[in-house]
Amino acid sequence: MLPHRQYLIKVETQTVPAQVTQLKHKVDVNTLDSFAARTLQLNEVGYCNLSTSEPIVFDSYADNRDTGAFVIIDRVTNGTVGAGMIEFGLRRATNVHWQALDVNKEARAGLKHQKPCVLWFTGLSGSGKSTIANLVEKRLFAQGRHTYILDGDNVRHGLNQDLGFTDADRVENICRVAEASKLFVNSGVIVLVSFISPFRSERRMARELMQDGEFIEIYVDTPLEVCRARDPKGLYARADAGQIKNFTGIDSPYEAPEAP
Repeated sequence: MLPHRQYLIKVETQTVPAQVTQLKHKVDVNTLDSFAARTLQLNEVGYCNLSTSEPIVFDSYADNRDTGAFVIIDRVTNGTVGAGMIEFGLRRATNVHWQALDVNKEARAGLKHQKPCVLWFTGLSGSGKSTIANLVEKRLFAQGRHTYILDGDNVRHGLNQDLGFTDADRVENICRVAEASKLFVNSGVIVLVSFISPFRSERRMARELMQDGEFIEIYVDTPLEVCRARDPKGLYARADAGQIKNFTGIDSPYEAPEAP
């Protein structure tokens, strides 16, 4: 279980996209003691906050074992990966409302005379994502388009400077960037996103945040051996020397897009 990864949650006859927004703590099944944790592995138990993409009907498990229980389904494999019991609904769900604004995305895009969208460049480190994104932005800028680049390295100097490179941090990294990209699209801008973004699940989540036609996934398909030979930042050499852990393509997986 990775926080902010999108799963499907099934409660009785309802199945909706959902995510674990926070793992409060992990529970030792033998002693029932609580431990701080960020993820859950196979057969581990935790106390979590859940967020669903739409309202669901439920009861506390203590009141109704049918409408108070759920299963968690992996969206890629469609396999059941977890199960849980509902204790109570979070009050924040009914306290936060969407504020209607008079100047909308269409008006902002019309002012700029362009169709806002996300160009999402994905690929291994050293594949050329940032170089290509930079060239594309220069061409668009020369045509008078309003653009912005969100680059993986640059964003980690600010918005995501608190994140490392574990699977959980990578998921959170992409979630934040996807939400930021959505704001750029709502402002009428063409945003170019250059991130390794190794997991299909998070790239799918980013796509689903946008409307149809607003998310264009671009796979910079450079073979690992070519990326190794380039190694512009010396990262592969450091990873091979054991100085960098969880490096994509070495000891952390990259899931290539299926239909970029």
